Amino acid sequence: MSQKHAAISTPVKAPAYAWVVLFALYMATLAAPLNLFKLPPVMTTIQKAFNLSMSQSGDLMSIFSIMGFVLAIPAGFILKRFGIKLTGLFAVGSVTIGAAFGAMADTARMLFVGRFIEGVGMGLIMVAAPLAISLWFPAEKRALPTGLWASSVGIGNIATLVLAPSLAVAQGWRAVWWAGAIFSAVAFVLFAILFRLPKKEEMREAPLPPPTAGEPESPSLLKGMANVNFWMISIAFGVYNLVVMAMCSFLPAFLELERGYSITFDQGFMMNASFVTAFIMLASIFSGPAGGHLSDRMGKRKGIVVACFILMTLTFLMPFTVTGWMIPVYMLLFGIVGGPVAPILLASVPEVATKPAFIGIGMSVAALGQNIGMYIGPSLFSRIQEAQGWATAGYWMIPICIVGLIAAWRIKVR
Repeated sequence: MSQKHAAISTPVKAPAYAWVVLFALYMATLAAPLNLFKLPPVMTTIQKAFNLSMSQSGDLMSIFSIMGFVLAIPAGFILKRFGIKLTGLFAVGSVTIGAAFGAMADTARMLFVGRFIEGVGMGLIMVAAPLAISLWFPAEKRALPTGLWASSVGIGNIATLVLAPSLAVAQGWRAVWWAGAIFSAVAFVLFAILFRLPKKEEMREAPLPPPTAGEPESPSLLKGMANVNFWMISIAFGVYNLVVMAMCSFLPAFLELERGYSITFDQGFMMNASFVTAFIMLASIFSGPAGGHLSDRMGKRKGIVVACFILMTLTFLMPFTVTGWMIPVYMLLFGIVGGPVAPILLASVPEVATKPAFIGIGMSVAALGQNIGMYIGPSLFSRIQEAQGWATAGYWMIPICIVGLIAAWRIKVR
């Protein structure tokens, strides 16, 4: 048996401390979506407090993602210059400062500035964390931890959807912002204490080969970005984030304004707008890791992502027309079919990289698409809704999903 064949057939396990690192990454990442999604459950309250229209509220969601796509490509150079740990600390620190600044806002402009600062953290941590996971976990075991890490977005959304409305009613909307700042500060401390890079004996995969003669040690940005598969992943990931952000940003307001749901639990849990919307992310935090695990077991990436995109496209035939018991059922369905998309796409980046040195660039390209989608989603949806109504805004998500489906189909991955 050749040495190469033996290396492939021998099961590779991640070091035990890899799971501690995953926890540190999870907490650091969780701080970003926790603060990103604190707006939708109290959107009607913020609109009244600052006299904002629906489209302005959409812009308040979108501004969080501006620095995300501005920093997406430079993030690779930032990571190389300062390392994963310092970059992660700066990311969580930015979220903490931005949330605290927003909590003290007495004008809409200050609130927008606070959201902008928070977005710096989101842009950096979403590149740094997948790269850190790729260092600690072998390729054939990477989709599951990536799926667990990606569930932080769902957990952050659920936490704010369930807790923010009651906190805002009891203590005012500023209490929601202060709660986000305090959690981010705790995550900062945990990341500072727990995160480290793997030691030499913990790096189970073969070391990277030395560069050939005449080849620079630093990866070429242009050569890395010339990989079409990176851009297909970026487009698919961007579309996914666009439609999910559009839905999760405005479903609580839709249920409250059009279906008679409440911001509080006075009418019961199942008539609380945010609680029912949280079913989307509740389903995704299970379907995401499950889809990642299935992808690892089957050795397939593209087929699962394409199937999820097809099903997700079909769900946009109904979100703003269903009534009664079909509303929570729809939320669960949307979360189940969409959950596996993000972890499997991100796990595909190292596999389509032509060289290991290009993985960081691939993650940056994926983050670029993610943040552009997160920026466009709320602003686009709110403007269509104001002009043509809720149902039409939902139908517009169908052709957008088809773009993501085509991109996913064109990814040359197993």
